[in-house]
Amino acid sequence: MRLSYGKLTRAVRDEPSTRDPALKPGGRLIREWNGVTHVVEVVEGGFLWKGQRYASLSPIARAITGARWSGPRFFGLKRSA
Repeated sequence: MRLSYGKLTRAVRDEPSTRDPALKPGGRLIREWNGVTHVVEVVEGGFLWKGQRYASLSPIARAITGARWSGPRFFGLKRSA
């Protein structure tokens, strides 16, 4: 099977272990929103927030803000375009 460059790039980008080397199990993301400090634990295969497990940061950002945010952008992992 032969992968095009675009498919290969997407496959690497979507691979959880290559997303962001700074996000390793045991790490924490901290964000203050409207006077409340939110702590998200990085765990194998996802994130923990308020005792619930999430596969990505976006649903956490959405729950905190009530709006559709990019999780990585909300937690300061990506810069604005």
